[in-house]
Amino acid sequence: MPHDSTPPAAPLTPCIGICRLDSRGWCEGCLRSGEEIARWRGMDEAERLRYMREILPARARA
Repeated sequence: MPHDSTPPAAPLTPCIGICRLDSRGWCEGCLRSGEEIARWRGMDEAERLRYMREILPARARA
């Protein structure tokens, strides 16, 4: 029986381990809202990528 030695892919997340909400309600580390953090695991990969490529960078520039 062949053995697949490829490790599982890491979950796609912008989390950097600084988990505090600021006065806007955005995480100081990843810029997601509390609601977005809660929904993250239920999002499909396309929606997560859209957040990471468009929404979160736009927040960082704001």
